[in-house]
Amino acid sequence: MREGPVALRPMAAGDAEALLAIHERPEVRAWWGAPVAGFPLEDEEATRLAVLVDDEIAGLIQFYEEDDPEFRHASIDVFLDPGVTGRGHGTAALRLLVRHLLEERGHHRITIDPAVDNHPAIRSYEKVGFRRVGTLEAAWRDEDGRWRDLLLMELVDRGRLGASG
Repeated sequence: MREGPVALRPMAAGDAEALLAIHERPEVRAWWGAPVAGFPLEDEEATRLAVLVDDEIAGLIQFYEEDDPEFRHASIDVFLDPGVTGRGHGTAALRLLVRHLLEERGHHRITIDPAVDNHPAIRSYEKVGFRRVGTLEAAWRDEDGRWRDLLLMELVDRGRLGASG
């Protein structure tokens, strides 16, 4: 998947060192916390993709899928190297993944839940079409042990709902 200089591809073992270095950057770690053992190659629930900018590792984007027909949807998370932010690369990566989840994976609803004070991320999500749903109070404990609020956002493709939607 590619949009201009931004591409998404399946993770490779050789991506781990670069992604760990990005994850440890204070600007990323503030929102993602400390990397867990096995990160970024091991995760039983998420599908992780490398984000490339000009064919260089620039971040990670992942999605989770709820396949129960009664609650089917996808959730996503993303981080980028602070050295490539502010130029639309995160928005492009999100658009690529959203398109994949809607058109190829058959989802009609996608959620994301940034910290309420992560304003640059929220602006990027809104550019892609996510809308604010509400605040999840005290939903995430940061590295300092403080409970923080998250903003629940969703993107719904109403054209995929069918007659019963």
